[in-house]
Amino acid sequence: MIYAIGDLHLGFSNDKPMNVFGKNWDKHYIKIKEDWERRVKDDDLVLVPGDISWAMKLEEAKKDIDFIKRLPGRKILVKGNHDYWWSSLNKVSTMYKELEFIQNNSIIYNDIAICGTRGWICPNKVKFTEDDEKLYYREVNRTKIALDNARKHADKIYVMTHFPPTNDKLEPSEFTKLYDEYNVDKVIYGHLHGKESFKMGLQGIRDDVEYILVSCDYLDFKLKIIDK
Repeated sequence: MIYAIGDLHLGFSNDKPMNVFGKNWDKHYIKIKEDWERRVKDDDLVLVPGDISWAMKLEEAKKDIDFIKRLPGRKILVKGNHDYWWSSLNKVSTMYKELEFIQNNSIIYNDIAICGTRGWICPNKVKFTEDDEKLYYREVNRTKIALDNARKHADKIYVMTHFPPTNDKLEPSEFTKLYDEYNVDKVIYGHLHGKESFKMGLQGIRDDVEYILVSCDYLDFKLKIIDK
C-alpha cells in the first residue's frame, strides 16, 4: 500500500503553532499520528511531499524527524519551501539513514519509480517576479533530471513535488508538459492550505496523468491512499 500526506509543519523544537490557519490545526500532529499508526503497516510506503519541519537548521529538526522515524512504514520525503533545515541531500540522508529523501532523483518501490523535486509557483497574473521565473525554470530543469533518472529504472512513474503543478487558473505549465512527455502516472503534491486555496489545486486525471493534492489539512490530517 502507498499512502501520502504533506505539509506536516512539525515544530517540536520551536513551538510554532499552526492554529493560526484554523482551529482544525490544534494539536494536528496527534491526529496525524493516530491515523498513521492505525492504518500503516511496516511494509507500506508513505510519501511526504514537503514542509515537514519549521526548524531552521538540520540539528534543530531532530525532534520532528524522530517523530516521523518512529511511525510505521517506509518513508520518502521531498523538500518544501519552508524546509530550511534541509541543507543538502547528502547531509539529510547521512544524518537520518532510516528515512529516504528525494531531490532531483528517484527511488524504486516495487515496480514504481518515485521521483521529484520541490517545484515552484507557476506563472500567474497575481504575483510572479523575475526571481520566481528563475526559480521556476530551475525547478523545471531539476524535474527533468529526476524524470530522466526515473525512466532508467521503471516504466511506471510517480512524481512527488511540494508545489502545485499549475497556477491558480489550473493552466498547463512546463511541469505538466514534462509529465505528459514522460508519461507520468501520478503527481502527488501539497503546499495549499485553506478552502479557497484548495480550489487552486489541479486534481483528477488530465491527459492521462492523475494529480493528487495531499496537504494534511485538505485530508483532515488523515493519510491518502495513493496505490493499493
